[in-house]
Amino acid sequence: MQITTLERQDLVTQSFKAGMTYADYRLLVGSHAQSFTSTGHTQTEALSNYTLLNDRRMKRWDKTFKLTEAEQELISGFDRPLNWLLLTESWCGDAPPATAVMQKIAEILPNIDFRVVLRDDHPQLMDAFLSNGAKAIPKLVIQDPHTKEVLASWGSRSSAAKKLVEDFKAEHGEITSEFRESLQLWYNKDKGESILSELIEILRVLNLETRM
Repeated sequence: MQITTLERQDLVTQSFKAGMTYADYRLLVGSHAQSFTSTGHTQTEALSNYTLLNDRRMKRWDKTFKLTEAEQELISGFDRPLNWLLLTESWCGDAPPATAVMQKIAEILPNIDFRVVLRDDHPQLMDAFLSNGAKAIPKLVIQDPHTKEVLASWGSRSSAAKKLVEDFKAEHGEITSEFRESLQLWYNKDKGESILSELIEILRVLNLETRM
């Protein structure tokens, strides 16, 4: 069923109101890791394991991801008010680097209100922001807080990470656990820069629009 622009905007607006702060999301993931469960409507040992891993990864990313002085100065020049709404789940392996980068940007920019919602709790919202027909997360939706217009979206991976996944699928047919581990190593080596550069470009474009 085709969704209208206004219905899409309303979904984002209502979901944003229900969103968690990043700090609350971190506490939620930590609680699930401690109880060996996961967010989402499906509970399996594998998802609990991924949640446990992600809790450790998020702690590491929150601690180690740093913006250079030049990056901080560039980001601080973007003054357009924005709502950032992130769809994710505790078990999503692509989420830790992305959420860390988003939170660091939001810390620098007080005009960004960053909220997190769980994909399985917001099926209509997820269906409105599919990636090539898939419910891929993490998915960031950017909205104007005044007009409620949906301005942009990002996810579920940076272009560089997407290419790694697509190339592997083309050669091997499906993603393996070994590839998932190698992708995590790539994220660590990339240090969040691929995600950061794409989000900065989105901010740059949106900021320019306010000056035209």
